[in-house]
Amino acid sequence: MTDEFKTIKGKSEGYYTEKRSKFLAFAHHVETVDEIKELLAGYRKKYFDARHVCYAYMLGAERTEFRANDDGEPSSTAGKPILGQINSNELTDVLIVVVRYYGGVNLGTSGLIVAYREAAADALAHAEMEMRMVEETVTYDFPYVMMNDVMRIVKEMQPRIVGQTYDNTCQIVLSIRQSEAEMLRSKLAKLSFD
Repeated sequence: MTDEFKTIKGKSEGYYTEKRSKFLAFAHHVETVDEIKELLAGYRKKYFDARHVCYAYMLGAERTEFRANDDGEPSSTAGKPILGQINSNELTDVLIVVVRYYGGVNLGTSGLIVAYREAAADALAHAEMEMRMVEETVTYDFPYVMMNDVMRIVKEMQPRIVGQTYDNTCQIVLSIRQSEAEMLRSKLAKLSFD
């Protein structure tokens, strides 16, 4: 299993037009289904006069949680081509919404597939891609006298400090790349026996 995945930063927009139909595409970095629902509700409200608000998303480093929605377009002519762009770019934690304004001329199924695919591709072409790491959280409790030893390991392995409390018993919460979490745990565990 890899502990890296590719996603986009923030939000980007794209556009495609065919036979007077306009396709407005929006790509977002997302991390939860609730976030996706909120964004979709916002687009449906903002573009209430549009004929279709189609979308696809992919979530999680394993890329196992995904959905494609045609929103009234013929089956597999909108959501699938949008999801296809997410897949061909090997992205995850991404939502692409394509809003269609009907131009009065039917595009046919192949025309729709091309239009939704191109609109989604244009939104991704304007997106800034980035690699992210799958992180794991490690929590460690220790007596205050071990502070220097703990901080030496933190300096050496460079996890991100998520939280810390210093009292008679101290606690440090660290976030580190998944593939290095076990090594961090064992180095901290060894301190207890020194």
